[in-house]
Amino acid sequence: MQADLVHPDCPKQHDLSRAYWDRHAPRYDRSMKILGGPMPRTLQLAAEAVRGAERVLELAAGTGLVTLALAREARWVVATDYSRAMVSLLEKRVRAAGLSNVECRQADIYALDLEPGSFDVVVAANVLHLLPDLEGALLAMRRMLRPGGRLVLPTFCHEETRLARLASRILAITGFPGQRRFCARSLQDALQRVGIEVLRAETIPGLLPIGYVEGRFAR
Repeated sequence: MQADLVHPDCPKQHDLSRAYWDRHAPRYDRSMKILGGPMPRTLQLAAEAVRGAERVLELAAGTGLVTLALAREARWVVATDYSRAMVSLLEKRVRAAGLSNVECRQADIYALDLEPGSFDVVVAANVLHLLPDLEGALLAMRRMLRPGGRLVLPTFCHEETRLARLASRILAITGFPGQRRFCARSLQDALQRVGIEVLRAETIPGLLPIGYVEGRFAR
């Protein structure tokens, strides 16, 4: 990991989280049948956000639930995840869909081996609440963006409703590697604190609501 991007206390947490997702990758899609109520609207908005973009970087692509929607609208998508097990399932989904404009890669958000400033849009769906060093991750995304490039950051909001708070605490008992609990407002506040101008925001209801945010770095 790049020392200037990730807090020194975070690598161990990051590696433990990777192990969690390697173990749970085969069950991820099943879990989304319970938690994925906000996803259809999220996919619609994300697809609109990348429509016509030349190059899109997707971080934490998981099994590819968002990837397919992005690939139908963008010219080229580099879909990444730091879990090898997730990338394997991602590759299978991309092949099954017959997509020729998606490159699947195992990559760590804090140490991206990609050309800086080469993407029009960075998409990181449902991952900000999992990251041990949120600011470091957002700075890594900034490095990947061309001037004026945009961020698409849909995020589960575990503090949005009483039901969401209950569901989140049940997840925590199972070992879910959450690092913070957002509501839609605190999500936007966290992004604005690191210099992101929020261009579009919507709260999508569900058992765990999703705070959908599009933005760009204002400085």
